[in-house]
Amino acid sequence: MKSDRLLSILLLLQTRDRVSAAELAKRLEVSVRTIYRDVEALSASGVPVYAERGRHGGIALLPGYRTDVTGLTADEARALFVLAAQGTHSALGLDGALGSALRKVMAALPAPHRPAAEATSRRILVDPVRWMAGPGPAVDLGELHTAVFTERRLRLRYRHSGESAPKTYTVDPYGLVAKAGIWYLVADRRARPRLFRADRVVAVTPTDETVRRRAGVELAEVWEELRREVEQRRADVLVTARVRRSRLDMFLRILGHRLTGPPCDGDPATVELALTDAREARSVLSFGPDVEVISPRPVREDLARIAAATAERYADAGGPGPGTAGTGPAQGS
Repeated sequence: MKSDRLLSILLLLQTRDRVSAAELAKRLEVSVRTIYRDVEALSASGVPVYAERGRHGGIALLPGYRTDVTGLTADEARALFVLAAQGTHSALGLDGALGSALRKVMAALPAPHRPAAEATSRRILVDPVRWMAGPGPAVDLGELHTAVFTERRLRLRYRHSGESAPKTYTVDPYGLVAKAGIWYLVADRRARPRLFRADRVVAVTPTDETVRRRAGVELAEVWEELRREVEQRRADVLVTARVRRSRLDMFLRILGHRLTGPPCDGDPATVELALTDAREARSVLSFGPDVEVISPRPVREDLARIAAATAERYADAGGPGPGTAGTGPAQGS
């Protein structure tokens, strides 16, 4: 474990001019005291590493020092080749770069590890899109991807769900996140974290102002904060329903993330859903008579009204509904 840690420190220092002992300790999950002992061990082995104390101090390598490190373990090599199946590189236009990088890594691997790495890329496939999500809207991430690297504030033209006219926002970007096949821009607006779906960004323009991110805050921290906020959003409506056992698996696939607990035993099974809006309950109508909402009464009445209107629309099953043009040729005399 110590040798792996020393190698990790060396690689981190090669990619950064100076890294604080506290940051190294956090990344490697050890104490700051351990980091300083590791630095002494690296120095004793001939690595030109030094530490500067003080507010602006840190640990660094002498300028110009580099080392070629290809001693990947078998598990590390296999982990790298799982990346080829992530599916996010295509949206960023990096499929070609990824393939080229993996070929170079393959050439640098110790010979005994190459068969396992090749087998991993053929035997492991990661599809980030949820079942039955349907094809998402086409998203051109090129402009947005370039914009987040400008270190400039961005001006967004953004269309909210259910609104036809886009709004304009000036934001400070942290980066892009892919979540279950959907891309998001994570940014601060007026020093508060915000989430913008990439497929709703109408236009993005870098401004002349330097980005104003909160000091010491990184993309992963902001994303975690926003993710918790979405997942812990207060449920305004609790809906109790009965679901036939034969349809329960499909019901859980679609609405399982809304359940407050496991389904009760029995046929039909009783479930409780936590919804942010009563209209969300209308999705159960796709299950027809296999799902019945028991309470609350206003939700039952809403579903009954929609079901009655639907039944009326299809009452004349032998022909087209009211206001629907026929598909056959016109009948003339």
